[in-house]
Amino acid sequence: MKYRIVSDSASDVLDLPGDIDHISVPLKILIDDEEFVDNRDLDIEMMIGKMEKSAANSSSCPNVYEWKEAFEGADTIFCITITSGLSGSYNSAVQAATEYMEEHPGVNVYVIDSLSTGAEMHVTVDQLKVLMDRGLSFEMIRERIEELKSHSHLLFSLESLNNLAKNGRVSPAVAKLAGLLGIRFIGIASDEGKLQQVSVARGEKRTLNALVAETEKMGYAGGRMWISHCLNLAAAEKLKAMFLERWPGSLIQVEELRGLNSYYAERGGLMVGFEDRNTPAYE
Repeated sequence: MKYRIVSDSASDVLDLPGDIDHISVPLKILIDDEEFVDNRDLDIEMMIGKMEKSAANSSSCPNVYEWKEAFEGADTIFCITITSGLSGSYNSAVQAATEYMEEHPGVNVYVIDSLSTGAEMHVTVDQLKVLMDRGLSFEMIRERIEELKSHSHLLFSLESLNNLAKNGRVSPAVAKLAGLLGIRFIGIASDEGKLQQVSVARGEKRTLNALVAETEKMGYAGGRMWISHCLNLAAAEKLKAMFLERWPGSLIQVEELRGLNSYYAERGGLMVGFEDRNTPAYE
C-alpha cells in the first residue's frame, strides 16, 4: 500500500518528517484584485500588509480537480480539510474522493472534516502519521482517528477584528473599539465546526494567562500541542514557556500560520491545537 496524507493548506503543514507522503492543497485569498495562493512561496507579511489596506477580500477553496490531482499515484489516502462550517473544501474533497475511487477500483480515500482549522488540524495530521508509521491497516487507522479526533481542540486569540468587520462577521464599530482598548477576543472551534467566542482579555499578559487557563479547562494536562502565530513569534514563545512551566515535559511546537489562517487570525493572532488528558493511546 502507498499511504498518503492530503490536507488543504488550512492545516499549515507544508512538510512532514520521515517517510510518510504528504501533499498540501492550497486555498486562495483574493485581496482587492490580487490572488494569493496559500503555498510555501506565499509571503505572509506582504499578504497581511495588503489585506490591512484593502477595501474587500475573500477566500476560495480547492476545486474537485485539484483534490483529485493530489490523490493521484496513491492507493491509501487520508484527506483532512478545514471545517465545513467555514469553507466548501470538505464538500469538494468528498466529491473528488468519490470520483477518484470510481476511476481507480481498489483505492481507499477517507475524507475527514476537521470541524476546525490550523493547529488542531496539525494534531490530526500528526496522529495519522504516527498510525501510518506503525503500519496499521486503512480500516484500523480510520477507526483510531474517529476515536482520537474528539479529544483534540482549538483555542485562539485575535488582536484585530478589522478583516472580520470587512467581511460582515462583526460590526465595524465593535472592531474599532476593540482595537482602541487593546481587547483580544478568545475563542474555540465548537463541536459544530464554528469559531465561537468564549471570553475577552485586555493586553498580551492577560490574554496569554487566559489561554493557559482556558486550555486547562478544556482538558489539557501536558502532551502534544502546536502553537501557531501570525507575525507574533515573541508571544507564541512566551505562551510555550508558560505551558512548559505549568506542565514540564510537554511536547510543544511553535509554527507560523500560513495564508488562510493568517487571513482569519490577522496580525498578532495565535492558535493553539492540543490533545486533552483523555486522548486514547495511538496503538
